[in-house]
Amino acid sequence: MTVEINKSVETLYDKDYSLWLEETIKQLRLKEFSEVDLENLIEELESMGRSDKRTLKSLLTRLFEHLLKIGYLDSEREYNTNKWKVEIRTFRQQIADLLNDSPNLKNYLESIFEECYNRARKNMIDLTGLSSQVFPDTPISNIQETLDENWLPTLK
Repeated sequence: MTVEINKSVETLYDKDYSLWLEETIKQLRLKEFSEVDLENLIEELESMGRSDKRTLKSLLTRLFEHLLKIGYLDSEREYNTNKWKVEIRTFRQQIADLLNDSPNLKNYLESIFEECYNRARKNMIDLTGLSSQVFPDTPISNIQETLDENWLPTLK
């Protein structure tokens, strides 16, 4: 006796994502709601929201890492300050772009601010091999300073 396994029908979403996206947009514009692949559309929308949050968390952590480098890595400051400043500016611009596109992420930024600082601090301890006492336990700046294009930490 043979048992047949039901294979789920392969959808356009599975075969050609770009075409699925075009078709879904077209269906929505034409108000052909009954034709829309709702299950995959909902999954994509949820994924977009998670992606923006992951991106913001990563950018803020990287921004803190570079602020800590400028403020606390005396031995490398002379050779790397300009590079670090460019990277800081880039991270700030990317964060600003995200927040301009999705202002509601400002609330999320506030909720992850200390977590991102702590991640950056731990990363810097691991990267440099310096004592945890070198880098402050609490954030070296508030949100406004951190995102201010003209603010840099006072050199230690």
